Amino acid sequence: MRFDSKKDINPKYLLLALTFVCMLLIVVSYFASSKVVVIKKYTQFVVAPISQGLDKIGTWTDSKVKNLKKIEELTIENEQLKEELAKAKSEATMYQNQITELANLQKLYEIDEIYEDYEKTAANVFAKDTTSWFSTFYIDKGTEDGVFEGANILCQDGLCGIVLESYDDYSKVRAIIDDNSKVSAKVLPSNALCTVDGNLSLYQNGYLIAKNIDKDAAIAVGDKIVTSQISDRFLPGITVGYIKEISLDSNNLTVTAYITPAVDFDNISQVLIINEKKKTIIQEDK
Repeated sequence: MRFDSKKDINPKYLLLALTFVCMLLIVVSYFASSKVVVIKKYTQFVVAPISQGLDKIGTWTDSKVKNLKKIEELTIENEQLKEELAKAKSEATMYQNQITELANLQKLYEIDEIYEDYEKTAANVFAKDTTSWFSTFYIDKGTEDGVFEGANILCQDGLCGIVLESYDDYSKVRAIIDDNSKVSAKVLPSNALCTVDGNLSLYQNGYLIAKNIDKDAAIAVGDKIVTSQISDRFLPGITVGYIKEISLDSNNLTVTAYITPAVDFDNISQVLIINEKKKTIIQEDK
């Protein structure tokens, strides 16, 4: 092997040099051990705190890194839990709506069974007026479904209202609590005739008013009020409500009854439309 004297060092010389240095360090260490101890002492005095500080910094940094990693994991887990909670809430709302709809359908089925002699069509409420209650509202059935003006509307446990206007695919309904509503009715079992007037102000307390009841009629709190056979717009025998309170009128001839309606007009979602028209007499001029 050839070496370039200008650039390369012979390995033998390098080995000899390193051996000499090692031997020199051994000799110095042996004969100057006391001085080396002093150097070590001062070196440790300076280096030890630095080393300890570096250890603490390393430990602190490691803990912070672990904490950041844990925070990141918790953040991801929190987002997953939020998504799961939102999904659970959505499912709970859906199930609650289904339960409510099922309960409404059950009510419709029950009232359909009560008035089984009448042919009926089910409809959904899709809009209402601006009042707090369903005094006038709109249903998703119209003339194309056989709905006509004057059709009686059932809901929950009894009479809800009457169709005011009917269009191709929807109709407007006036509830019996509306100020413009009047229902010819009678009290059972006495058959005492009366007129049930709509009154939104009175309905704030949950009542309707039945007027012009003969004071000598055998009526009592809890008696049922139904539509009478002489009504010109409502089919007979449909439950309107139940007497809650009775008061004698100032004329001392009649009494007024405050009644609890058979329908909760705070919330109406589905109704039954009676397809049968009320029979009326056509008056002829003489």
